[in-house]
Amino acid sequence: MTKPFSPDEIRRRAEALGPWFHNMDLGGVWTAPDHFLGDYPGVKFRGFAHALPEDLTGKSVLDIGCNGGFYSIEMKKRGAARVLGIDFDEDYLAQARFAAEVTGHDIEFRQLSVYDVGALGERFDVVIFMGVLYHLRHPLLALDLIHEHVAGDLLVYQSLQRGSAQIDEVPQNADFWDTAMFDSPGYPKLHFIEHSYSNDPTNWWAPNAAGSAAMLRSAGFEILAHPEEEVFVCRRVEVDATPWNGPVYPARGVRP
Repeated sequence: MTKPFSPDEIRRRAEALGPWFHNMDLGGVWTAPDHFLGDYPGVKFRGFAHALPEDLTGKSVLDIGCNGGFYSIEMKKRGAARVLGIDFDEDYLAQARFAAEVTGHDIEFRQLSVYDVGALGERFDVVIFMGVLYHLRHPLLALDLIHEHVAGDLLVYQSLQRGSAQIDEVPQNADFWDTAMFDSPGYPKLHFIEHSYSNDPTNWWAPNAAGSAAMLRSAGFEILAHPEEEVFVCRRVEVDATPWNGPVYPARGVRP
């Protein structure tokens, strides 16, 4: 049995592992008490928690871009048999391991990029993909790889979104001269951020709501619920095997 941490010890270790983006209550100590979004991601989770299965007993969960481990811990609280959190940033993984240790949850954390999920060699009942897409230079590739390699059933997706919350129905095959739809606020859009946004140079994209929905469908995810403006709960479905549909695997050339 793990020895309980005192509040002073939690505070000391949390400060040493900071700064935190996940503001979590660890034994009465908040990891990011001055967070600009307040109780985040707890306040976000409360907006869509009802749309996820309450009982995950016997289920496996993959948390992609797990950051400080908030969602990994929440899935373990719902009884998931196995939770694996991955992130490319070892500093976040150190935070997540500490948070899981303090809260007494048996969670595996591994350093891995979303682009390398094929290396896991297994599918998961639930895949959490929260707050990652807009940090990626190749967002649709990431969704394709998740579908191809690790999504077994449910995908929980969230991205920073900008623009309209309107979602238009677009034609399956518009005429070449039909251009008015592109100016509609509800047409799927993916805004490219060339420079830094909100002092974060890793913010590359900001889809509108229609853009998120369209990319998810294109990658082979049926949208089951849209419980919060940035969150979509989806189910993996099969997609047509065509040369232009699905993940690509660029060869690593030798630099001259």
